[in-house]
Amino acid sequence: MEPENGNDLQGVPDAFQRLWTPHRLVYIQEGTQPADDQCPFCLGPGLTDEQALIVYRGDTCYVLLNLYPYNSGHLLVVPYRHIPNYTDANEAEVAEYGALTQKAMRVLSAVGGAHGFNIGMNQGAVAGAGIAGHLHQHVVPRWRNDSNFFPIIAQTKALPKLLGDVRVEIATAWSQIS
Repeated sequence: MEPENGNDLQGVPDAFQRLWTPHRLVYIQEGTQPADDQCPFCLGPGLTDEQALIVYRGDTCYVLLNLYPYNSGHLLVVPYRHIPNYTDANEAEVAEYGALTQKAMRVLSAVGGAHGFNIGMNQGAVAGAGIAGHLHQHVVPRWRNDSNFFPIIAQTKALPKLLGDVRVEIATAWSQIS
């Protein structure tokens, strides 16, 4: 029997477990891209470090934890200026962006013993940028065997620490590591 519409599929088993994430509803209701005046990367620096998950504030860029991490310690390097592309960054922003990326890698290696990293920028909504209007770079720590059975079999990612605890560890280590 062919389903008549998508609602007929709600009981059809497939390979994915469903994870209820009501905190992401705002992205669905508001559309996939926030309005410029609601950009979380522009609003973040006006909050406390704890509220915005900021681990370091530089001159032209800052570093914060990703609210929806791929792994514990998943950091974002973000310029303060609301620019969409890396090609829009000025020399000072590019220099600090790179230096903060290097520092993030050193800190994550020291704090969490990361064995490797995924580093990248998605430029534009069609390239997968969750917030396409504001440039940001992902620094994702990786460990040997961190692809345990959860993501492979259960399509679920286990994160062993709360974001607030991870932020404190990284922010504390940031000033101690050169």
